[in-house]
Amino acid sequence: MSNERSAASDLRQGITVEIVQGDQDVESEDRESLIGEVATVYEDDPKGLQVELKNGVVGHVQSVVHDE
Repeated sequence: MSNERSAASDLRQGITVEIVQGDQDVESEDRESLIGEVATVYEDDPKGLQVELKNGVVGHVQSVVHDE
């Protein structure tokens, strides 16, 4: 996975991403990342693009998960 921030134009419904939930500190060592498919792209902010996954979880994108 890349450390480069994703742009809103790079994301669309169905893309698999790694997120940190909105109530967690994205810089924390204790954060728990989740991987899921994007349902909705909301906005960009200093913590990263905010998205809602298909399972309903909202968080900030850390990276796009590419098929290998």
